[in-house]
Amino acid sequence: MSKVFVLDTNLKPSNPIHPGRARMLLSQGKAAVYRQYPFTIILKREISNPEIKPLRVKIDPGAKTTGLSLLDDSTGEVIWVAELQHRGFQIRDGLISRRQLRRSRRNRKTRYRQPRFLNRTRPEGWLPPSLNSRVANILTWVRKLSSLCHINAISQELVRFDTQQMQDTEISGVGYQQGTKAYYEVREFLMEKWNRTCAYCSAKDTRLEIEHIQPRSKGGSNRVSNLCLACVPCNQKKGNQDIQDFLKGKPDLLKLILAQAKKPLADTAAVNCTQKELYRQLQKTGLPVEVGTGGRTKYNRTIRGLEKTHYWDSVCVGASTPEHLITTGIKPLLITAKGHGTRQTCRTDKFGFPIRHCSRTKFHKGFQTGDIVKAVVTSGSISWNLCWACSNSRNRQLQYLNNRWSNSGHQSQILQAYSPKRWLFLCTLSWIF
Repeated sequence: MSKVFVLDTNLKPSNPIHPGRARMLLSQGKAAVYRQYPFTIILKREISNPEIKPLRVKIDPGAKTTGLSLLDDSTGEVIWVAELQHRGFQIRDGLISRRQLRRSRRNRKTRYRQPRFLNRTRPEGWLPPSLNSRVANILTWVRKLSSLCHINAISQELVRFDTQQMQDTEISGVGYQQGTKAYYEVREFLMEKWNRTCAYCSAKDTRLEIEHIQPRSKGGSNRVSNLCLACVPCNQKKGNQDIQDFLKGKPDLLKLILAQAKKPLADTAAVNCTQKELYRQLQKTGLPVEVGTGGRTKYNRTIRGLEKTHYWDSVCVGASTPEHLITTGIKPLLITAKGHGTRQTCRTDKFGFPIRHCSRTKFHKGFQTGDIVKAVVTSGSISWNLCWACSNSRNRQLQYLNNRWSNSGHQSQILQAYSPKRWLFLCTLSWIF
């Protein structure tokens, strides 16, 4: 099971402890809850001369999801794992929508204007907002983990996919393709591109082989756009047939496979761009940064018998991965990036016309999105505590709940309360008797 982070009374990190020991300290009154996510307790006394074990934070960056983990190199014990969901594609869609709305508004309300000289310059290392958000999310959690435990090293998967090797597997160079892990680069990319299923029959959880869509004997190449995944029966059944002949009676499937094969490497390019910038930012922390490839990660995960997940991939990043890992009872923390609000002054419909006002203020009556609010009512026939999370829209005012409760046999009850504007709040009510 994932360990619990511990801070002393001076907010200095100590060694993470087992959840059972944390519950004992909380029940005895020797500690208090400091943070819910990741779960952290704070001791009510100072620890003199603590023996703190150094930990290594390991990162497996991805276009949509990033795996994070904490590992004790001396014992091979996995301390903590998490999966971080990025919002890069959401930012990209938002920028596209904003550009379209502004262009439409200019065409409706302004005369023709000569194009201005393009004198805008970008700083060195500039990344688009959709890519920069991925780097910022990872750095935020690295800094957060550094404040909760003692980290002495960082491991990052720097090059997940070697695009030059994938385009031409017969490329020559000075030891460029030598080694036992070159094959994993192309295979790992195909696994993600084809969702780990057979391209012809959509079979899962079976042995998959790399298949040439256009056979080599008929002029096909080893480019990644000519490769797919096929189960053993489909691969043997197809043989060296042309795909048009093999799928002659399935035109829809043929069209889908050809479109998927020519799919651009957008996710791959995003991962490679952000990983280099992330590597530069991690070096600024002053900690030693170890790098590894996606082939090394899959090689480590395969020989250790771990399943394919983002957090297990992060555990297996780099050559420093211990030979024996202690992974008993590990449960990942699922993290989703939500952003910091919006700068829009109004909301628009699908045609770009304003339909309602949007406040620019992010705090309302001292609250913002994500805050957990607790109301203690000490007067009345029944005393109770009410806890709820603020809604996603920050301009929604908190509403008083006037529900009357007669059933006192339940310790916890889920409420649904609607304001006059049909705002939904999910609340948790705990009775106090």
